[in-house]
Amino acid sequence: MAKFSRTWWGKVFIEALESITDDGRLQRGRSYARGNKVKSFDIKGNKITATVRGSINPYFGVYKEPTYKIAIEIDSIAKAKWNLVVDKLSSKASTISRLLLNEVPENIEASFSELGLHLLPHSRQDFKTKCSCPDYANPCKHIAGVYYLVAAQLDENPFLLFELRGLSKSELQQKLAQTPLGKILSEELNNKDVPIELSDSLYTKVTKQAIQDKPSLKEFWLGNKRLPQTIDLATENTVPAIAIKKQGDYPSFWHKDQSFIATMEELYQRVRTKNKSL
Repeated sequence: MAKFSRTWWGKVFIEALESITDDGRLQRGRSYARGNKVKSFDIKGNKITATVRGSINPYFGVYKEPTYKIAIEIDSIAKAKWNLVVDKLSSKASTISRLLLNEVPENIEASFSELGLHLLPHSRQDFKTKCSCPDYANPCKHIAGVYYLVAAQLDENPFLLFELRGLSKSELQQKLAQTPLGKILSEELNNKDVPIELSDSLYTKVTKQAIQDKPSLKEFWLGNKRLPQTIDLATENTVPAIAIKKQGDYPSFWHKDQSFIATMEELYQRVRTKNKSL
């Protein structure tokens, strides 16, 4: 079976749909999505529209391939409740930092559940669907096929989950950046790169400096102050591979199924611990 999603959020979206939709309809929907039956597909806010090619069936008198119009509307979260969600998300540094780095945390649904809300599909009441086909069932196989294409879109844009619930990515990140913790993280993420300055020499120039007070031999070799008996280790960065995460989880040059960020984090960890035992 072809995979329609390779990211955790796309897979969870499909699992949520499978839990509230008839399995037979979903199987036929998968065949429609794999068979390029969807002619057009568009997402605006919480509304999804599509045009799907039907099947020729002489038994029912269908000798010409029909075309069906599909409309899917997902219940959006009220603006007042979104403010509560933003307050909840901004209370954790790990959550807000990953969202500002264009990554959706795996435990994001828990923050919504604590407020009695849901980001992922939770029940059939979350959807208002309509298809022009003669099938009495809702969702029909044409609508189910579009569901799988939405999951594939989530691979490229995980923030589509938020847009389908009524809050765009730019609005979410803007609200998060206005919180106290978000302001601090945004300043760090938006630091300007230091410009490269040309040098006349590849080597550091040696300069002479006059010594005012001639040190004794003891001071020369041992110094004026004792070295500290213990050395405080630097605290570990709470956001590993921050430079990599700025580019997103699946950059355009990355064609493998596994997460690019997870691969780079493993490489960082290997480099960090390679010579610790020496």
